[in-house]
Amino acid sequence: MAAESLDRLSRIERDRRRRGEALEALLLPALASALDTRQVFQRLAAAAQQVIPHDVLALGMLSEDRTRVRVYASPPFDAAADLPEIPLNESMIATIGWEFFLVRDISYFPRSHTVRWHLDGLPAGAGERAIDQELGPERFRMLAGAGVRSSLRVPVRLHGEVVGGLNFLSRQPGRFRPDEADLARRIADHVALSLAHGQLAEEQRRAAEAAERARRLETRIDRLTAELEAGASHRVVGRSRAWREALAQATKVAGTETTVLLTGESGTGKEVLARFIHRASPRARGPFVALNCAALPDPLLESELFGYEKGAFTGATATKPGSLDQAAGGVLFLDEVGEMSLLVQAKLLRVLEEREFQRLGGTRPVKADLRLVAASNRDLPAAIARGQFREDLYYRLHVFAIRLPPLRERPEDIPALAEAFLAELGAAMGLPAAGLSREAQQKLLAHPWPGNVRELRNALERALILCEGGLITGEHLPIAVTAPGAGAAAGGAGGSGSFAALELPPGGLALGEVERDLVVKALERSRGNRTRAARLLRLTRAQLYTRLARFGLD
Repeated sequence: MAAESLDRLSRIERDRRRRGEALEALLLPALASALDTRQVFQRLAAAAQQVIPHDVLALGMLSEDRTRVRVYASPPFDAAADLPEIPLNESMIATIGWEFFLVRDISYFPRSHTVRWHLDGLPAGAGERAIDQELGPERFRMLAGAGVRSSLRVPVRLHGEVVGGLNFLSRQPGRFRPDEADLARRIADHVALSLAHGQLAEEQRRAAEAAERARRLETRIDRLTAELEAGASHRVVGRSRAWREALAQATKVAGTETTVLLTGESGTGKEVLARFIHRASPRARGPFVALNCAALPDPLLESELFGYEKGAFTGATATKPGSLDQAAGGVLFLDEVGEMSLLVQAKLLRVLEEREFQRLGGTRPVKADLRLVAASNRDLPAAIARGQFREDLYYRLHVFAIRLPPLRERPEDIPALAEAFLAELGAAMGLPAAGLSREAQQKLLAHPWPGNVRELRNALERALILCEGGLITGEHLPIAVTAPGAGAAAGGAGGSGSFAALELPPGGLALGEVERDLVVKALERSRGNRTRAARLLRLTRAQLYTRLARFGLD
């Protein structure tokens, strides 16, 4: 008797080894080139049939929250791949991690679309030998219609985590044995390997698509930049990462009708970016109208923005279209929108909500066919907290916000900006400069530029006048070299210079002595050159001479 048992075990072991070898021979070529899940499954079903005989093979892939499963199946269940994800009940979720799930027989209850799995070969501590599960009408009809009576399921693991299950189904009760679970797991391991390859291929495809989108976006930015260079006063210059990111955001939003809010310090180029958006938008053939809200008193701003009818007020002898009228079919750029009064803000909010407005003194609404781009160098959330800006208007403007970096965050753009400004100013003034000396370039790079690009342009315009067509040197630039790190402090304090970072000593100080020490240091640094000393102190020569006399230094 013992000999017969040993002989039987030997035959089972030989059979397992033979089927394992056949499995490797069949699966490796079948799955080697398969990438997507459906292709993996189709090749898998054909190969696995020769190793573990079955009537239907199904691959269930878990959702991210592990409460639903997407089924891929062989005929007659091949339509299951197009079904929605199937929900799992708690009892089935609890079995996901089992090394195998062997169903000896299945009972069907059509009224409730429920099946009872009669289990066999349960792992230790698994509990009940029968589990009821409500499948839903589609899945119930699939199983009952095919006459499935037994099944074997093994987990599919990817990177050590269970991501699904491989199900062998049969119309014969008790078709599968626990010792077949090992072969089934080996098949599942090949499925996981193929899925991992497919996942890698999909990630590479997405990365390639993202790179191509980035390339197309960069090409479009360059094309729009080149087109805008035709308008010299609104050139888009710069290759720094911060500036290119702002341009990329502008390019993405340009093709829509979305309201854009440009934020950043004064002089960072908000109008340049607004024109860039206009040029890249479907409204490029329409007008671009710019209105500075800080440059006009409230009554005048309201009439400039909305226009007025004849007789609306004393002196209104004719109807005057406002900026909203003038921008019809194009883009209206409202600069320094944070300086609007609350009354004008309320009227602008109605324009954004209703897409219509009334002129001053008017009685009929006028359609507002325009796109709004607003800009502000103020902290608008802080203004809302102080009651100086309407919160509802802020959210209407803040649909797509773009922050423009200050010049101190993009110093690598300073040489290109300087070259562009000198070419533009030289052509306009008839004073083309010979270029910038090394000292001048170093001063430009060392300065914190609290006034940003606008300050840089003004400094170069002054230098161009002083050099009279010659080489621009450090003496021609109205800026002082700032100590490293002082730029950020100056910028953060509103651009008042490095003195913003100074703190008063506990015992106080004598302001006159501090001023005298600064004058002495300026003379020392300029080696007695009083013109350069005055420039370092940002004084005129007359003001410097006054202080020299006051401190007995003349």
